[in-house]
Amino acid sequence: MLGVRKHEPSFPDDKFNRIWQPFKDLNPVVTSHSNVTPSDFWNFPPTKAFNNAITTSRGKMLQIQWPPLSLPSADYYIALYFQDNRTPSPYSWRVFNVSVNGKKFYGNLNVTTRGVTVYSPLWSLSGQTEIVLTPADGMPVGPVINAGEVLQILPLGGKTLSRDVVAMMDLARNFNNPPLDWSGDPCFPKENSWTGVACSQGKFARVVALNLTAKGLSGSLPPTIANLTALKHIWLGENKLSGTIPEMWPLKELLTLHLEKNQFEGPVPKSLNQLPKLHEILLHNNNLDGQAPATPK
Repeated sequence: MLGVRKHEPSFPDDKFNRIWQPFKDLNPVVTSHSNVTPSDFWNFPPTKAFNNAITTSRGKMLQIQWPPLSLPSADYYIALYFQDNRTPSPYSWRVFNVSVNGKKFYGNLNVTTRGVTVYSPLWSLSGQTEIVLTPADGMPVGPVINAGEVLQILPLGGKTLSRDVVAMMDLARNFNNPPLDWSGDPCFPKENSWTGVACSQGKFARVVALNLTAKGLSGSLPPTIANLTALKHIWLGENKLSGTIPEMWPLKELLTLHLEKNQFEGPVPKSLNQLPKLHEILLHNNNLDGQAPATPK
């Protein structure tokens, strides 16, 4: 939000719970004399985003360096929000052109007290961003801007095998406190795969490793973990997981299994002695009946 130092609206003011950060520079700040209706906008901006605005004097261009940080070279979604701050009347409107880094973003934008947004679903940015508002000829007031959104676009570039997605969702449901980012596709976007999850590459990604050692997890391991047939490593030691350890017959690629220092009970799964590549098993400090295989195959 532009022209303010405090007040960051979130849910329920913003139904999408977007992050709105205050911004203020050396340009004059004005306060709105009328309210907008979020449902009049396709993307439902919070009302508070229009409370204040940055402006300049009559006949001058308004130049702002926003966002205030340098952006990585990438494609972005940009939305800008404007409202004439004056008391509603037949004369409460202003027209200006909008450019971003010297390129035309929108021409002859007519801004009234009802507010307006303009956006681009795909706009390339790199480094510092400059927004320039140029008033139309004869405008009795300067341009004004209330808020903006910039969201980096991260291409998915693939998908995870459906069976793995279903199994990971079931695992998340069986944890009482899974990592906060355990939702959606566990492997994509690659830069934002689920915490503790490693995946293979290819047309259909596979989950190949789970490493949530000492993350304070509680809950249990569901039998469906055996559906993650590309798993090579399961490291869930030093947590508070309980219940029985499920059989893992289908995990023919499994190399290491770390479940030590939890609260598991019941028998040691017979399958652990039959998995062809499993060479490292840590099950100590649990309440299991029996011992881990001494010489895994």
